[in-house]
Amino acid sequence: MNAQRFLYTIDAISTWTGKIAAWLVVGLMALVCAEVFKRYILNMPTAWIFDASNMLYGTLFMVAGAYTLAQNAHVRGDFLYSSMRPRTQASLDLVLYLAFFLPGIAALVYAGWDYALDSWRINEHSNVTADGPPVYHFKFMIPLAGALVLLQGAAEIARCVLCLKTGTWPSRLADVSEIDVIAEQLAHSEHVDEEARKAAIARAQDIEESARQRGMGGDLQG
Repeated sequence: MNAQRFLYTIDAISTWTGKIAAWLVVGLMALVCAEVFKRYILNMPTAWIFDASNMLYGTLFMVAGAYTLAQNAHVRGDFLYSSMRPRTQASLDLVLYLAFFLPGIAALVYAGWDYALDSWRINEHSNVTADGPPVYHFKFMIPLAGALVLLQGAAEIARCVLCLKTGTWPSRLADVSEIDVIAEQLAHSEHVDEEARKAAIARAQDIEESARQRGMGGDLQG
């Protein structure tokens, strides 16, 4: 397995878990809608829905972390970073990954595993509401999410090493981006002609490319 295939394999794992986690939004929306209907129409609020909503959102937030890292979408203060050469960016990233990222995420996995096991042993339930639902399964998401981020972090460290060797950032596995949504919306619009549609897509592509260049991570490849 060459280096690029190794990176794509880890990117694919992170992308798959992120897309699976995204479906939790549907469950979260259904719970919130059901609670609004029961509370304000039937006057029969359900206490456990509050806990369930928190757990669904928390799981989505944690598990999608690796996907966000794979897409180079985590927030960064890049007012200086964007002006650096790729090798300088890679050197800075490598130091930060080794000094802060790896120890921090490894500690999260280690502590989170013990935390989840303790919750399982005592059959922990939520104490936010009376007779709250079990939470031990939710707490197992902590070490799982940490392990996924740690795996993607290995790919990011490898990208830094490759960039130091070659002077360019290795490509990333692409996923659907905002430009795809814009193109689809314009394609079905009755009020935009072909020339205006192409011009709008071109402008959106320029904006997206500028934002990507300000970050890093190389070209996106499908």
